[in-house]
Amino acid sequence: MTDILKTITEKLHGKITEANFEGANIVLYTDNEKFFKDDEGKIREIVNEIKKRIELRADQKILKDQKEVEKQIKEIVPIDAEISEVIFDYHRSIVIIEAKKPGLVIGKQGSILEDIRKATLWVPQIQRTPAIKSKITDNIREVLYANNNYRRKFLNEIGQKIYKEWNPDKSKGWVRLTMLGGARQVGRSCMLLQTPNSRILLDCGIDVASNGQDKFPFFDVPEFDISQLDAVIISHAHLDHVGLLPYLFKMGYRGPVYMTPPTRDIAALMSLDFIGVAYKQAATPLFSSTDIKEMVKHSICLNYNEVSDITPDIRLTFYNAGHALGSALVHLNIGNGFHNLLYTGDYKYGKSRLLDPAVTNFPRVETVITESTYGAKQDILPPRQQSEAELIDKITTIINRGGKILIPELGLGRAQETMLILEDAMTSGKLPKIPIYIDGMIWDINAIHTAYPDFLSGQVKSQVFQDNNPFVSETFSRVGSPQERKKVVEGGPCIVLATSGMLVGGASVEYLKEFAGNEKNAIIFVCYQGVGSLGRQVQDGVKETKMIVDGREEIVKINLEVHTIQGLTAHAGRNEIIGFFNNMRPKPKRIIINHGEISKSLDLASAIYKLNKVETNVPRLLETLRLQ
Repeated sequence: MTDILKTITEKLHGKITEANFEGANIVLYTDNEKFFKDDEGKIREIVNEIKKRIELRADQKILKDQKEVEKQIKEIVPIDAEISEVIFDYHRSIVIIEAKKPGLVIGKQGSILEDIRKATLWVPQIQRTPAIKSKITDNIREVLYANNNYRRKFLNEIGQKIYKEWNPDKSKGWVRLTMLGGARQVGRSCMLLQTPNSRILLDCGIDVASNGQDKFPFFDVPEFDISQLDAVIISHAHLDHVGLLPYLFKMGYRGPVYMTPPTRDIAALMSLDFIGVAYKQAATPLFSSTDIKEMVKHSICLNYNEVSDITPDIRLTFYNAGHALGSALVHLNIGNGFHNLLYTGDYKYGKSRLLDPAVTNFPRVETVITESTYGAKQDILPPRQQSEAELIDKITTIINRGGKILIPELGLGRAQETMLILEDAMTSGKLPKIPIYIDGMIWDINAIHTAYPDFLSGQVKSQVFQDNNPFVSETFSRVGSPQERKKVVEGGPCIVLATSGMLVGGASVEYLKEFAGNEKNAIIFVCYQGVGSLGRQVQDGVKETKMIVDGREEIVKINLEVHTIQGLTAHAGRNEIIGFFNNMRPKPKRIIINHGEISKSLDLASAIYKLNKVETNVPRLLETLRLQ
């Protein structure tokens, strides 16, 4: 298999000028225009033989002039598609067409794409124009296309490593898992998966509610050697799963990071915000924007259900996790079926307004690593409609008495769900017409949601496609400066959605300072509050807290009402976790519990063992398990 490219070029003798890898995919370049337009099924024959993806592209020597190509594209594509941008990736012979209505660019069964390919000799790729302009998405594309020659070399090197020792007949070996973070706690999720051929990091997060060494995964252990790391896989873009990823690049890592496209964009945005929060707190950031650029340059994005080899003995597939935009259940086929591992990351096994429920059907699974954030007996979530009604009822009561409401939000996922609930309630008359302010990074993450509607629930996707985008509703007003924030504070009754969700820095803390003293006001928690966070302290009933006011530390009294709505979490509750395993096919032989407070993890492990008669483990930090 090491000579796979040589084998292919010999089969296509005289037709191919260059053969490269792009990660696990194979890319062939030809200067034969006739062969490029019609290969007479020869590529398909080879694909059927080697069972790998192959893409045929035109050699740069025969590519047509970019200005002429852009003109041709706009003549071929219907004007109703509303093309907003045409970007050329010259080193890879690809043209990226950004349009408001991508379906009209694709055409029936890809007919228009094929017309573009044959007329221009460039390979077209389609992207949706976001309804909200996103600076971060623009910057990411700039990084990728500005470094496209580097990217081409990088992806080719990854492919060479994958195929160097690739052997589909491998069926023996061992699989070990070391808990570097996230064991018996919520925060700093990070695990090291080892096989005879591979070293893979599963997530690389920070515990935002902790201090000192407790914030970070354990990298100063013999098992972890960054120079031996083959790949990093990120389940989703919350900081407790991705927050330390740019730091790996600061430490010198230059290997691939696998994630979904929305996760890449949001991870970059969250990382930039993390730097901004550090500066506001007069702290030295852990990493710089240069490290974030390196993270983007080395990202390899996969869509749901897309299978890809990532090392000589590991094959990766992402499935919808239902937790946040782009969140993924990580399925690893190790040693060509020798062992199959499912890492859930965070998941939601229940339909929300924003996302479809987590997938439960897989080709094969022997071991599952599951979260247990809400895994205890008492964590039975009420019906979603009941929770939504409770939220609307509390807001109405507070507004009627002239109060303001602060809802601290996770910028990714949780905030968008709340927006959908509030927008629907106001449109249907369940809520009075009052201002709803959006502060922090929520607006930028909304923009990323509009760029990737295929990852959203069917209903929201349909709204976006029909120009009825709920994220750009007139119901919401963006707060983008201290002056605008001051107007909100001095104004009348309103709802404020602000980051961070646990009150650990960000706009939500600024609003708490201002709202806390007035008993007419209220704070409503709709997401998990980490142990040690200011949010958990307020939730538990603290009556005063130290905060920085006008540059000096002061005691702030907490007189406002405090409410928690349990049923709106983006995590699976105890009943959903049990339901997930009841409906999962095939049934695993072992279930490992992580990402939960100790009592919740142990409680869930006991319940799953009794109900499913399957081995359960609740590993400690730094513990290593042999999976096979």
